[in-house]
Amino acid sequence: MSHLLDRRVKIVEVGPRDGLQNEKLPVPLSAKVELIDQLSRAGLRFIEAASFVSPKWVPQMAGSTEVMASIERLPGVCYSALTPNLQGLEAALAARCDEVAVFGAASETFSQRNINCSIAQSLDRFGPVVQRAREAGVPVRGYVSCVLGCPYEGEVAAQAVLEVAQALLAMGCHEISLGDTIGRGSPESTRRLLEVCLRDIPAERLAGHFHDTYGMALANVRTSLEMGLRTFDSSVAGLGGCPYAEGASGNLATETLLADLHALGYETGVDMSGVQAAGHYIRQVLGDLQRQQAA
Repeated sequence: MSHLLDRRVKIVEVGPRDGLQNEKLPVPLSAKVELIDQLSRAGLRFIEAASFVSPKWVPQMAGSTEVMASIERLPGVCYSALTPNLQGLEAALAARCDEVAVFGAASETFSQRNINCSIAQSLDRFGPVVQRAREAGVPVRGYVSCVLGCPYEGEVAAQAVLEVAQALLAMGCHEISLGDTIGRGSPESTRRLLEVCLRDIPAERLAGHFHDTYGMALANVRTSLEMGLRTFDSSVAGLGGCPYAEGASGNLATETLLADLHALGYETGVDMSGVQAAGHYIRQVLGDLQRQQAA
């Protein structure tokens, strides 16, 4: 890898999906569309825009088909969606998503609580989804949650994370996002995890997804950068947590990640002022919703 390429970091913006899914009040369709459009105009090239899951389980993700039909699709921007099953995948394909994602866990208990099946069952379920997506020419990203701790089981073995990641890669996922779902990770535990994963998986196929529950997300990003990772998930304005992990505060804010990366001399191609404006916009929308409910 050239020195120039080594200074380039890919940011996957997850605010419109992972961020908004945890909000208590329904966010208007028009606000979701405006948020995504502002983020794409700010130079973010990978935006998780929708989730084709049952609104019964994640009410905030209702209307994903309409969101995908209404956004301004800028050239060179990948608009992705979460697709936990074949039904969701077909909806995502019909909505012309550029990429889809499947969501596994490294913790058995979390898997049961989050998607109502064991890790093995979830992988069996994802196989046909990945195969169908690849047949349609749509790349698939794999998520592994609870990689640095579980709200039910505590410590999670790095080997368990590696096995789930390898299974997702083997079925055809092009990239694996390692999620610190409850934000318990530290630079030391991040390093230990990556030491195990990088023995078998190239750094360019891994992404870091750090929650900032205890203010450690940036430190974990820096450790990941030292170990060769160049892809990180973040959420505008630090939106989101996890509806199935009590106390898991928001994702690492995209604004915070950008400021740190740029200060360290990394290139992102993202305009900070545009992201800040998008963050201000969605915070204003959410604040207005709360005030309306209180009135």
